[in-house]
Formats: sequence, C-alpha cells, structure tokens
Amino acid sequence: MFGVVFPNRSFPLDISTFAQIDTTHWLLDMNHFVGESYDSIREICIFLLNSFTLPPDKALAVYIQSPGSAFLFCGAVTVSRPSAVLSLPWPEPGSAGVPQLTAADAQPLSAKIGVSVEDLAALPSLDVAAERRIERLALKVGENLFNFMQSFCGVDGSKLVVPMDILDRWFKKFQERAKRDPEYLKGFAL
Repeated sequence: MFGVVFPNRSFPLDISTFAQIDTTHWLLDMNHFVGESYDSIREICIFLLNSFTLPPDKALAVYIQSPGSAFLFCGAVTVSRPSAVLSLPWPEPGSAGVPQLTAADAQPLSAKIGVSVEDLAALPSLDVAAERRIERLALKVGENLFNFMQSFCGVDGSKLVVPMDILDRWFKKFQERAKRDPEYLKGFAL
C-alpha cells in the first residue's frame, strides 16, 4: 500500500513496519526505530506503491505525536501526488496536557507516526511544509526590519519614534545586500 523512508536515516520501510490499528489506520512506534531520539528525525518521505490504487477523493495522511501530545498533521499523498517529503515538526512532549503517569517498570511513553486514509476534502493544505517555510521566512524578515528600525528609534513618552523614511532605507539596504551576497537570503529560509 505505502512505504516510507527517513532521509539519511533508513532504508525504505513498508507497511509491515507499522502496527495496523484498523483497515485505514497505521502507527509506527518511534521507540522501536530510534528510541528517545525521535526528534532527531526531521523528515519523512512517504510514497504509494505501484500496486495500490487510492480512490481519487482519498488521501494517505501523515501525523506525528510526541509523548503526551496530540497528533499533528504533517501532510499527505494522493493518486495525483503519489510521494512527498514532509517535515516533522515534533510538538513539545506533554503539550496536550495529557498526564504522563506510568509505573516505574512500565515502558516509557513513545513518539508515534500515524498514517490514515482520509477524505481529501477534509484535510488542510497538503503543502504544510511550504506553508511553514513561508511563515518562518516572513517572521525572519520581520525580525530583520524590527532590528533595523530599533537602531534608529527615539522615545517620546510611551511611544517609539522612527524616521519617516525608515522603511525605504531598510528595503534598499535589504535589496543591496541580497544582490551583493546571494547566500544572504538563504539565511532567512531555515
């Protein structure tokens, strides 16, 4: 049905590596794969196998879960997009407020990767990683502007005052630096 590869970390893994929960849901326990260093796995490549036909209105969705957190959607593959490399932005453990009470001799809670067949229309945008990269880029550029403006700020009571041409000056400096150093913008991309 499907396979996964963790770039630079694994050989292709097929569906048999996952525990099948029911006919449309599978889980990979990351403790069996990498132990507690699950958060060092930053990407997954998921692909449909040639012999499997997914209905055109369905998708194979990928979710991640840190110990004690809720599942987080990472992306999906469809018949028209049969493979994808997805970022794995692991949530902070315990971020869902789920108590992590276990017996002293119990297995530690583990991170999981979930795969499920879902209605394509019910899923968020399939290019979650691109959206996150754009968001990070916007935040980095905004931070750059803020730092530039802060160096020219004056204070008038409880207000910060900046010169009227500050945006023009920042934008010119930003463009000039990008032209001089092609690597400059790559520093914003993360």
